Amino acid sequence: MFTLAEVASLNDIQPTYRILKPWWDVFMDYLAVVMLMVAIFAGTMQLTKDQVVCLPVLPSPVNSKAHSPPGNADVTTQIPKMDTAAHRDQDGHVTHDISFATSAVTPDIPLRATYMPADSTIPNQEARKEKKDPTGRKTNLDFQQYVFINQMCYHLALPWYSKYFPYLALIHTIILMVSSNFWFKYPKTCSKVEHFVSILGKCFESPWTTKALSETACEDSEENKQRITGAQTLPKHVSTSSDEGSPSASTPMINKTGFKFSAEKPVIEVPSMTILDKKDGEQAKALFEKVRKFRAHVEDSDLIYKLYVVQTVIKTAKFIFILCYTANFVNAISFEHVCKPKVEHLTGYEVFECTHNMAYMLKKLLISYISIICVYGFICLYTLFWLFRIPLKEYSFEKVREESSFSDIPDVKNDFAFLLHMVDQYDQLYSKRFGVFLSEVSENKLREISLNHEWTFEKLRQHVSRNAQDKQELHLFMLSGVPDAVFDLTDLDVLKLELIPEAKIPAKISQMTNLQELHLCHCPAKVEQTAFSFLRDHLRCLHVKFTDVAEIPAWVYLLKNLRELYLIGNLNSENNKMIGLESLRELRHLKILHVKSNLTKVPSNITDVAPHLTKLVIHNDGTKLLVLNSLKKMMNVAELELQNCELERIPHAIFSLSNLQELDLKSNNIRTIEEIISFQHLKRLTCLKLWHNKIVTIPPSITHVKNLESLYFSNNKLESLPVAVFSLQKLRCLDVSYNNISMIPIEIGLLQNLQHLHITGNKVDVLPKQLFKCVKLRTLNVGQNCISSLPEKVGQLAQLTQLELKGNCLDRLPAQLGLCRMLKKSGLVVEDHLFDTLPLEVKEALNQDTNVPFANGI
Repeated sequence: MFTLAEVASLNDIQPTYRILKPWWDVFMDYLAVVMLMVAIFAGTMQLTKDQVVCLPVLPSPVNSKAHSPPGNADVTTQIPKMDTAAHRDQDGHVTHDISFATSAVTPDIPLRATYMPADSTIPNQEARKEKKDPTGRKTNLDFQQYVFINQMCYHLALPWYSKYFPYLALIHTIILMVSSNFWFKYPKTCSKVEHFVSILGKCFESPWTTKALSETACEDSEENKQRITGAQTLPKHVSTSSDEGSPSASTPMINKTGFKFSAEKPVIEVPSMTILDKKDGEQAKALFEKVRKFRAHVEDSDLIYKLYVVQTVIKTAKFIFILCYTANFVNAISFEHVCKPKVEHLTGYEVFECTHNMAYMLKKLLISYISIICVYGFICLYTLFWLFRIPLKEYSFEKVREESSFSDIPDVKNDFAFLLHMVDQYDQLYSKRFGVFLSEVSENKLREISLNHEWTFEKLRQHVSRNAQDKQELHLFMLSGVPDAVFDLTDLDVLKLELIPEAKIPAKISQMTNLQELHLCHCPAKVEQTAFSFLRDHLRCLHVKFTDVAEIPAWVYLLKNLRELYLIGNLNSENNKMIGLESLRELRHLKILHVKSNLTKVPSNITDVAPHLTKLVIHNDGTKLLVLNSLKKMMNVAELELQNCELERIPHAIFSLSNLQELDLKSNNIRTIEEIISFQHLKRLTCLKLWHNKIVTIPPSITHVKNLESLYFSNNKLESLPVAVFSLQKLRCLDVSYNNISMIPIEIGLLQNLQHLHITGNKVDVLPKQLFKCVKLRTLNVGQNCISSLPEKVGQLAQLTQLELKGNCLDRLPAQLGLCRMLKKSGLVVEDHLFDTLPLEVKEALNQDTNVPFANGI
């Protein structure tokens, strides 16, 4: 028999699960323990004390002769003979194997009877040869026969419920115990429950929870104080909404938090609220991530809720079943019973009267058991009423939102909601503290505190560098926000914020009086009103890189003093209307607009900035640009770049841009440029870049574009240079690198103003002497050709600073290189063995670089 402790372990759960046990489950657990004790007590008593004592019922005196033996001699013939074999057990009791032999037709029936020791109160066979009934009549039964009758009548006369009640009660109780805690043990639910309890305990004990709720209390007290003492002193435009309020009507996507910046300042002055241990902060951030993942995992199903309902229904049905059949057997338990074992041939008697010594106790225990099970059943019915009275698959944090500053705590559903309802039955403080980790506002506050703790002013100062324009620049990458100390760098010129999704620009940015350039790379920053006013008046250059057009902050289109705007992101033709370019009309001083996207047409709304736009750049990343009619209205554009737009010809709309000075059509599919004659109407055009295309020939009509100063035809398929090119007397830069040109015409000497010539990567084998009449040459790149010798007239290029000869067939360098006084070794790109062929004095002259003062400056 197992002990009470072993059975009670079936009802044992981990102490941490207690928070998911409402009062009715706890009460039912205690009732189950009481029922278990009743069952075990009844079973123990039945095993040790339960017995039936029977006496034969003698016939009436009238019929006594017919049933009684006539004399002693006949009695021995009527009573069966017994053969005994004695055995002594380990307790000292004597056991006899008895065989009755009555007649030839009756088989021997063995019976084992146990004799008590000699000092027992029950007389043995030698002490009592004869027995009498209560009237004094002899029964002529031996002790062994009484034992036999008692055993027979225990099984025949007693109702089955009297014998098996303890075992049934034990089985029912075990089933109820298992049903009560099955949802804690079922594999598909126990993992979720265990994870939930673990996270809930950590959230309850987290220092961040205490800090967040304390800040809420401080904010409430501060608001009450301000409401009492100076509510009427606030400006009319101050918003009393939360930080996540609706945007301003006049400035879209500008949070109203900027208006209440000064009003909320005293909250930040609480010293105890600004310190959080780094380890606690990391643990709190990990908890936010765990809660987010757990919510996504648990809200998908309602298995825990359904399982709890099913086990409650099972317990209720079990209660009804037990009550129905048990009530019928209460009256069946009786102290007296009549037994007819049909052993008259063994004893001589047909009817026996028996008494059950445990009947009274079993009846009381059964009544107690029924009473307990009734209470248990009524609690089950209440549980069902609670389960279906309110929607337990929905949980609202409305009360928590009203009591705290975290108005963004979302409502939850399914199993997540059910678990929170169960926790509320234990202690509602758990849900309140848990809600802190569901709030994005709370998470942002934690990130802000951790961020400011990590990124101090000294650390940020170490990350400040100087860019190519010799401006002080700070680049922040993949942070949770913008550290407050950034806005103390008052001498910063350029601020780059990249992959900072929760960037907020406070009013403190007004301290950065030198800030003129801002980069927002996948960073939809929000600004306060004071900060926006400062940016609107002082910001000159803005770079916005995005994936979706919605990432572009609306306040970008309201920066009236902005000079340069760079938009880099996905803007296909279907989203052109969503770009919001109609808002560009507020950018009254915009000069440069750079769009790197995948447009199929130039948006018509771009003409809003046409009157003052001087430079337009469209990098199209390989998408074919089909419609360019909007370009005709941009009469003041001086620089136009249409790169990688899959253009096959020069767009005719360009010929209407009378103020155009520079045209760049890089990386297109242009094969012919017969339209180049139309450029003669563009009197101010000085730079033409048609590089990285598929142009085969340059038409002679290029001679009509007389004002060209720079001409770029590199990375095309040119095989020759027409003489017409050398009639452009104003040409200063000619780049025909990486083509198939095999000869440089002698007419190149006509370009007296030529300063930069690039013929790298062609098939030129001879440099004409007329080339060196271009005495203003500063750069001569003729590498990767087939040149076998460098003419000595190279010494006439006194202004030459860069000479590239590497990758040719040269075997020596002329000593006249020493006459190029501006040429130094750093500007001479040539193989080392060729450099060694120069005279010693020439090499020394070339090695006298003028970079010593520069090195000292470093």
